[in-house]
Amino acid sequence: MVEITDSLACLYTGRVESRGDDYVVTVPASEIEHGSVSVGETYRIAVLDRTAPDEEESASAADGDAVSAPDANGSAGGTPADDDQRPTSRGAAGAVQPDPPVSEGEVREVTIETLGDKGDGIAKIERGYVVIVPDAEPGEEPTVEITSVRENVSFANVVEE
Repeated sequence: MVEITDSLACLYTGRVESRGDDYVVTVPASEIEHGSVSVGETYRIAVLDRTAPDEEESASAADGDAVSAPDANGSAGGTPADDDQRPTSRGAAGAVQPDPPVSEGEVREVTIETLGDKGDGIAKIERGYVVIVPDAEPGEEPTVEITSVRENVSFANVVEE
């Protein structure tokens, strides 16, 4: 089983590429745009095998093709397995996608990290999942109610500051 901490900034599938004497893992532009990671900063990363040993048999579809999610470049890659730690669902193309870590009507405390392009507060919770909170400022720690949930982002209203 893979343990995933709450300090996880982002999670994506990518490839290790050889460039001369170095090996490079490309960070998707969306992670920079969302503020999950910043250019020039140093991060601790974990590299997980695309298919965990106990997932190899269950990762095959009925016709024998492996089920995978697109990587940072849109190519078929794999998703890390961590047993029941992250629920998943199948997207339109049949790829396994983690379900959002929140549901509509859920109330929770968040920390506003930054402001979005339209001035809304942006908080990140489990796996770098984004919660957009109108009328919130960086550094605030409001209690919010989730009003709308999408695959990669949810919207919430402050219920208590």
